[in-house]
Amino acid sequence: MEDCRKIIARQGGCKTGDAVITTAGNLPAKFVIHTVGPVWNGGNKDEHLKLASCYQRSLTVAAEYKCKTIAFPNIGTGIYGYPKDKAAAVSIKAISSFPITEPGIEKVLIVCFDDENFALVKKELEKLSL
Repeated sequence: MEDCRKIIARQGGCKTGDAVITTAGNLPAKFVIHTVGPVWNGGNKDEHLKLASCYQRSLTVAAEYKCKTIAFPNIGTGIYGYPKDKAAAVSIKAISSFPITEPGIEKVLIVCFDDENFALVKKELEKLSL
């Protein structure tokens, strides 16, 4: 929280689609990357671009800090109301199109907190292996 306060003091908040990094405190990780997902407004306000940016910016920050692994939740599918099927498609496309360079990110995890998100992400991943 202290790191977040420093970021807010330095730059204000984090804009939708952007990402910032902090230490991880007592978590079993070195860093936490914070991103702000878009609130779903029917899909008419570039929500898909903003959501893709969350993943792309987070991956960029992770690469800048030489992270080998990054784990994502299903960004936006909770209280922000992003439809889970659309969010799964955007997330997999954004992650799979990120240019990985050496040394770089070796593992990307998607942490699904419910069966519906898991099934939708799995379906999108299966499309990649066609």
